[in-house]
Amino acid sequence: MSSDTSASGATAAASSVASTNGSKASVGKKPNPAGKAANWADERLGLAGAAKKNLRKVFPDHWSFMLGEIALWSFVVLLLTGVFLTLWYRPSMAEVTYTGSYDQMRGLHVSEAFASTLDLSFDVRGGLLMRQMHHWAAMLFIAAMLVHMMRVYFTGAYRKPRELNWVIGVLLLVLGTLEGFTGYSLPDDMLSGTGIRAADGFVKSIPVIGTYASFFLFDGEFPGAAIIPRLYTIHVLLIPGLLLGLIAAHMLLLVYHKHTQWPGPGRTEQNVVGYPMLPVYAAKAGGFFFIVFGVTALLGGLFTLNPIWAYGPYDPSKVTAGSQPDWYMGWPDGALRIFPGPPLEYSFFGVTLSLNVFIPIILLPTLAILILLVLPFVEAWITKDKREHHLLERPRDAPGRTATMVALMTFYGLMWAAGGNDILAIIFDLSINQITYFLRVAVIVGPIIAFIVTRRWCISLQRKDREDLLHGYETGVIMRSASGGFSERHEPLPVEKAYAIAARDPDQPAALERATDENGVPSPTTRSARLRHKVSAYLHGGGVATPTRQELEEAHAHAAHEQELEAAYDGQRVLDGRGASSSTGSGDDASR
Repeated sequence: MSSDTSASGATAAASSVASTNGSKASVGKKPNPAGKAANWADERLGLAGAAKKNLRKVFPDHWSFMLGEIALWSFVVLLLTGVFLTLWYRPSMAEVTYTGSYDQMRGLHVSEAFASTLDLSFDVRGGLLMRQMHHWAAMLFIAAMLVHMMRVYFTGAYRKPRELNWVIGVLLLVLGTLEGFTGYSLPDDMLSGTGIRAADGFVKSIPVIGTYASFFLFDGEFPGAAIIPRLYTIHVLLIPGLLLGLIAAHMLLLVYHKHTQWPGPGRTEQNVVGYPMLPVYAAKAGGFFFIVFGVTALLGGLFTLNPIWAYGPYDPSKVTAGSQPDWYMGWPDGALRIFPGPPLEYSFFGVTLSLNVFIPIILLPTLAILILLVLPFVEAWITKDKREHHLLERPRDAPGRTATMVALMTFYGLMWAAGGNDILAIIFDLSINQITYFLRVAVIVGPIIAFIVTRRWCISLQRKDREDLLHGYETGVIMRSASGGFSERHEPLPVEKAYAIAARDPDQPAALERATDENGVPSPTTRSARLRHKVSAYLHGGGVATPTRQELEEAHAHAAHEQELEAAYDGQRVLDGRGASSSTGSGDDASR
């Protein structure tokens, strides 16, 4: 019986052990369909190696990196809601009689584009929510790109080898702005028609080719019958295709160059400390998409944008009072409003040259875009820095760079405020002329003041960081010495913050090259070298040097000595207190 039992036990044990322990791998009896499909694709495309490498790609974790993700997921929301809207929108300027459910406009002669937009708003289930979400996602997309680019610039993330990614980001911002303009022009309502009418004037202000460009765009005189179909083609086909291509290139370069990271213990220019793409980063990114989608849906459901039923259909003989473009078109509109008029408009030989329109609305934005495009290359030329940078810098660590961006932000903000000078005059009961005169001066003086103040502020923060690193931060604890003096207790900085300060690469002005070569011949680059040295000395000079190792060791030794004295003094006070209490107790016992 025991032999039977042992035999059965051996059989059971053998059945629980794999029978394919040889050199050939085991194959499941029922292959997984997904596995078969993946194997089939890998045998023909060779994706397994690339996928394995990229799916384990490490990404650092910091809240500021989510600004780019907001822009990305807003674009996805735009694509989803845009597909829904294209199913019902009709891009035609043909006149029809509105017969929809909005009583106030029933029976009016409107364009087919306007009628289909009203139908989307009142007759298509969920149509108004999709319209609102689409509009909110567009504004969020541009806002997120703008803030993301400011973060990239302030932290120096655009430096080598990421200059091309910066250029792509600028192009994305420009295309996003144009996409927004073409999008809110499609309903053919009174507000969007006013914007198109203004755009016609902007195009006509271009010297020599202005009138020809306007005729080509509108297929004749304004408003014509072709502008809405052409804007629709640009909005749903041309610009989205360019955006998709640039976003794909942006993401590929991001993976190729590896993500930048903040300095800290264990983080160097050669590694990335963070979480892998799968499963951590992908799960977080997926969850963040639903957050962006939910916030966009909440905004679309609670806050109305572009109520075309309140504006009515476009009529070329009328202009909407107090009309304002979307926020991202506000600063060129502000430049147009405060720019001097009559002195810059000339007429000769029957031709009118409207420089008062061309300069602020065509030339100025073009120059602004060019300045943004060349910023990384200009800084590399000034600093002569050819190194690769994968660690970010705090804004205070680069005073010249930070001051430059703050000056540009000040210019942008003042121009943006000028775009609503009539609204400001009404709200604050001020003269619109006084506001205009003030802003004409402020857009020139304001950026200069902002640059100087910001640069000095950054240098002051560097000086404070140096003091904190050497002597510790102020705890707010006031101590009294035996001699009656008062002092504040300092504690060492946390390791992360101390590392970020100590790892700072101080700005150094570019060295001035020799005026002549070894043979005494004047160098042909002397003039440019002197210009570079002067600009570099102002932008990157005056910074506070980081403490040396010897200074840190001396400071730490001094701090340790002070802590020993404080501990001894605190211990002596405890002993004195105990002695006083014991003597008091013995006196009480004696009295008893």
